[in-house]
Formats: sequence, C-alpha cells, structure tokens
Amino acid sequence: MLKELRIRNLAIIDDLSVRFDKGLNVLTGETGAGKSIIVDALGLALGERAQSDLIRSGGTEASVQAYFELDDYAALPDIGIGTADGLMLRRVLSSAGKSRAYVNDTMVTLQTLSAIGGALVDILSQHEHQSLLAPEKQRSLVDSFGKLQPARERVETLFRETEALKSKCAELYEKVRERAHRLDLLRFQIQEIDAASLREGEKETLEDEKRILVNLTKLTELTGASYSLLYESDGSCSEKLAKVISHLRDISAIDGSMEEPLRLLESAMPLIEDASLALGRYRDRFDFEPGRLEAVEDRLELIRKLEKKYGEDIGAILSYRDAAQKEIEGIESADETMAALEADLGAKKDALVQVALELSEKRTKAAKKIGKLISAVLADLAFGSAEFRIEIKKETDEEGQYKIGAAGLDSVVFLFSANPGEPLKPLSRIISGGELSRVMLSLKTILADVDNTPVLIFDEVDAGIGGKTAESVGKKLGVISSRHQLLCITHLPQIASMADFHLRIEKIEKNGKVYVEVKELSGRERQDEIARMLSGTVTEISRRHAGELLERVK
Repeated sequence: MLKELRIRNLAIIDDLSVRFDKGLNVLTGETGAGKSIIVDALGLALGERAQSDLIRSGGTEASVQAYFELDDYAALPDIGIGTADGLMLRRVLSSAGKSRAYVNDTMVTLQTLSAIGGALVDILSQHEHQSLLAPEKQRSLVDSFGKLQPARERVETLFRETEALKSKCAELYEKVRERAHRLDLLRFQIQEIDAASLREGEKETLEDEKRILVNLTKLTELTGASYSLLYESDGSCSEKLAKVISHLRDISAIDGSMEEPLRLLESAMPLIEDASLALGRYRDRFDFEPGRLEAVEDRLELIRKLEKKYGEDIGAILSYRDAAQKEIEGIESADETMAALEADLGAKKDALVQVALELSEKRTKAAKKIGKLISAVLADLAFGSAEFRIEIKKETDEEGQYKIGAAGLDSVVFLFSANPGEPLKPLSRIISGGELSRVMLSLKTILADVDNTPVLIFDEVDAGIGGKTAESVGKKLGVISSRHQLLCITHLPQIASMADFHLRIEKIEKNGKVYVEVKELSGRERQDEIARMLSGTVTEISRRHAGELLERVK
C-alpha cells in the first residue's frame, strides 16, 4: 500500500508529508483547499507528464516521492532494483522544463517509472483518462473475472508459434521465388573460384617471386660481382686466403705461437667455399623463362579480383565457396522443406482458430455475467434505468477470415446508457464526469477480486449524488477497500463517515504566502469535520447528526 507521500515546492505546497493507512482513506476539505493537488502530485511520482509551471513560485525545483510497502512485488515490471525494504518512487521537476525519475534512488527512464506506477496505482477522476477505458484493459478484466488466463495463454502460445512458422514460410517463399537466379549466381561463383585453383599461402609466394623478378638485373649484377670477388676472379678472396694460410704454415713451422691464427683461417676457408657455392646456386636461379614476370602479375591480379568479390584473403574465398555450396544444397531441398512447413502451418492455424473460438465463447459467458452484476450495482447508485453491456465481437478481415492475435479474436467494448431510450455508447464516450465515476465505481466493485492494482484513487466519485445514493456509494467503496487500499476525495459526509483513515486538507495564509496543511482526524476532530460537511458550519445540531452518522456506520 501507499505509506507516505512527500511533496516539495509544487503549486501552492511548500513542504508537505502525507501519511496513509490501509483500507479506505478519505481526503476532505473546502473546495480549493488543495485535495486534487495531492492526487496530481502522486500522479507525477507515478510517471505522468509534467509542466514546469507546476513549480511553486520562487522555486527552481519541485520534487514528489511516494513510498510503498507491498506484500507481493511479483506483479511489478522487473527492472533489477531491490525492493526488500519497500519501494520509493521519486520525481524531480526543474524550472528548465526537464524532469528526473528515480526508483529506490536509482535513476530510471520516465517510461520505466510510468510502467511501475501503472502497476501500483489506478487513478480514477472526472478529468483523467482511466485505464478501464482502454479496450485492452477491458478485455483483460473480462478474462480475469472469468478466470480465463489459462485459455488465453494457450491462444498466445499457439499464436506465437503460428507467427514463427509464417515467418519461416515467407522467408522460404522468397528463396523459392528467387531460386533460379540465385542458383545460377552461386554456381557461377563456385565455378569461378574452382577455376582459379587457389592454394593457401599462394599469394605470399607469388609476391616474393614478383619482387625478385622486378629486381632481377640488380640481383644478377650483385650476385655475379660477389661470386667473382669471393671465388672466381684472379686475386679473389679465396685465392688470397689460400696464400695467407700457406704463409702462416711456414711461419708456424718456425714459430709455434702462430698456430691459433692459422687454425682460424683454415676453418674460414670451408665457409668461404660454401658461401661461394651458395652464390653460384642462387645465380643459376635467375635463369627464368621469358614472360614469367607477366605471368606472376596476372596471377596476383586474378587473386585480388577474387578477394574483392568473395573475401579478404584466399582462406576467406575458399570459405565463401564452401558456404555457397551448402546454400545450393539448401535451395535444392526447399520444395521438400516448404511442403513440411506448410503442413505444420496449416495444423497450427486450425488449432489456433479452435482455441480462440473456445476462448471467445468463455468470454461471452463471462461478459454476460459481469453485465448483470454491474447493472445491479448501478441501480444502487441512482442509475435505476441505466443499461450496461459488454460487447464481444469476433474480428475478421476483408475476406471474412478470423483476425487472431495474441489475445484471441475478440474485440471487447464496455457499453453504457444512463437513460431509457438512449443508445448504448462506449465508456470512452461518456461525457458526464459523475456518470463516469459511478460506472467506474461499479466496475471496481464487481472486479475487486480480480483487479490486482493494489492502490485505487477516486477523485470526487460523489459528484452529482447525495442522500441514499451517497450512502450506497460509501458501502461500495467499503467493499473495494477490503481488497485494495483506497484513497477517495469526497465532499459527502456519508462517504467520509465510512473511512478507516480520515485526512483533512486546509489552505492557510502565512507571511503573505499560501500553504497547504494536512491533518489526520479522529475522535472529536473527525466528528466536527463531518459536521461541517453536513451543514457548512459546525453547530451542536450538525455535530449531533455527525455523531449519529458515525455511530450508524460503526
């Protein structure tokens, strides 16, 4: 339930904390005292749209926070925020026209705040768009009243499965339609890749070969010169080294200390000979056939073209080729797959129609029962000649086929006529705020067991009624408050006397400014407030009548 509402710098409210209790909470006070401002402030905390001009004059920021304690948080949207210590919804408005939303001090989007607020509180006023006016909500309430959730879940499950099969069929139809063109394209691509006879690492090898061919003249000159200097020419390195070794041998025969240099030079001679042989072999490699460079460049150009079309390297090209082959196999088996999918889709559609028709029949029975019950309640609320009916229509397309959605094939509309001879109209077209409030009260009375919104707010549900009707309205509110926390703004003493928790709203002037004060009433103060509501002023007679009224309710 809603435990506390804190409002700062909003309209004529400076800083106000309002406590609420379980059962029926009534808010009373003179017209213009600020009762509706409190309800509007709660609406802001629940995610309703706001205007910057709501900020109190002279302020730069307004804030509203509402604290809730619930027995079960399972019905709320899961936003990943802990609720073990309760639920605090907070809204901050700035004079710049921006607002911020918080849940348990975690910033959330306004949409998230609105989703949580809609699950917590239903505000029913003469000037608000009530959730019960939405066709989807009306259909859900009929289903809840008739305990049709299992049947509706079966419809939704089959609908999702049918839509999935439709998507698969549509995708396959498109493939079949383009099959011939696609097959030709894929086969051409595979043939083009196969004709290239690509090998992993081939491109790198060709690039190395091209680099050598482009620099062939330079390499030939350098290799020949090096080979000549090292081995082939007169006075080559090897020839001179042989002479040095010969000299050192003669020296070593005389002076043994030169044996180490001799061994080093003798070990170098085989290395020079090996290097000479390697240079000779390298020189012989340059005997390329004419046109080899052109052939290498053509091959590299072919690889580059294939890379642009099929992948960034030869590995990617070959992978594309394998994927294309698999796609060909899939397309060639499409006829068989299509036949199986169409058979499954037909069976799903038949099953969906069957369960949707069963749900529609159950809805029709539940709607008739609700209509009778609400008509009886309306008779107690000064609507003796009113007529209420729930219209269930099976939706069809232009060809007369059922239009079935996740909720079935029915459109559900609540119809109402206040006076004999007047046609039934959808609730959304009821102009009179008093009529709409009492119809809403009737619906809430009947649907109290199935509506899981924990907090309900009626803003001046008593508009245009009095006497016994007012007492009946109070009793209906009492029925609802046994299953929901109920906040009710009222000007009728008959309704105020039914309250479990009574708040008086007053507007006062202090230091040239207007403020709103809220006081919890009990005992003599509550009796005086009801006396004021009875006669406009508190007199001994009105106080005695108020006492009698409270005693009768007790």
